Amino acid sequence: AATPSARVSDGSNLLGIEFAEALDSHDPLKDCRDKFCYPPSDPSKPDGDRAVYLCGNSLGLMPKATRTFVNEELDAWSTYGVRGHFESKRSWANIDDLTQPAIAPIVGAKEKEVACMNGLSVNLHLMMVPFYRPTDTRYKIVMEQKAFPSDRYAMASQAAFHGRNPADVVVEVGPREGESNVRLEDIVDTIKREGDKVALVMFSGVHYYTGQRFDIQQITSAA
Repeated sequence: AATPSARVSDGSNLLGIEFAEALDSHDPLKDCRDKFCYPPSDPSKPDGDRAVYLCGNSLGLMPKATRTFVNEELDAWSTYGVRGHFESKRSWANIDDLTQPAIAPIVGAKEKEVACMNGLSVNLHLMMVPFYRPTDTRYKIVMEQKAFPSDRYAMASQAAFHGRNPADVVVEVGPREGESNVRLEDIVDTIKREGDKVALVMFSGVHYYTGQRFDIQQITSAA
């Protein structure tokens, strides 16, 4: 489909509402907007203007289908009781298996290689128990600066659990002065500089605050 980018040559304002609406009209995902509940800008005015919602990193918009799915499980609970673990439409004992087909393509893995479980902090700790085994000479953790708080707390907690000072263990790589994104070369240089002292390199796929996508393949190769 044609894009509205050509309109820029006729003097259209890139920051204007008309140009934004033109971009929206050509967005192949524009119909997805109707699948979510947008809260009012002012909660005291439920019928007022809808909010411009940019807080997906913390708690995204509620899908309209949520009520249907939640009510189905409540109905199953009332109908089956404890037997719902195995006899309900989505047997609760194996309900995590239902998420694998949806999650696998997102992370680029096979269905048998992924699992949906717990929360972020718990999963980080569970993964660090086998992967983070610090020694007297190899104990550093390299990660991005201003990572999601749960990430930072987990790294600090693991360092303290092993009897070390988090300030000495955690090495954060941040953007250069005047820049918002972390340069790949700075990440690689940090890993090389710390050398054999690095016990773990932990980067999120996408920085929750800036939206920067990290080159995990290159970072992994450097580590």
